[in-house]
Amino acid sequence: MGMNVSLTRELEKLVDSKVKTGRYHTASDVVRDALRLLEERDRLYEVRVAEIRREIQRGNEQLARGEVVDGEEAFEQIRKKSRDRRTRAK
Repeated sequence: MGMNVSLTRELEKLVDSKVKTGRYHTASDVVRDALRLLEERDRLYEVRVAEIRREIQRGNEQLARGEVVDGEEAFEQIRKKSRDRRTRAK
């Protein structure tokens, strides 16, 4: 199935520069790889959302059991998890 896609001048230049590196043979190869990366990013986003929902559920369950954490301690735990996620993403 063929598909025509219009790109801005800047995106065309980007695609051309990627082909010129030799990593890609054609503009279609660049676009296919970009779409695979987009799909992966979307999948990772869904994983993160599910993880956040589990954490919220866990927190709600802890709250219901009276297992309350000091606010500053809670924020520090959140900051640490965020730093850990960013480190793993690199």
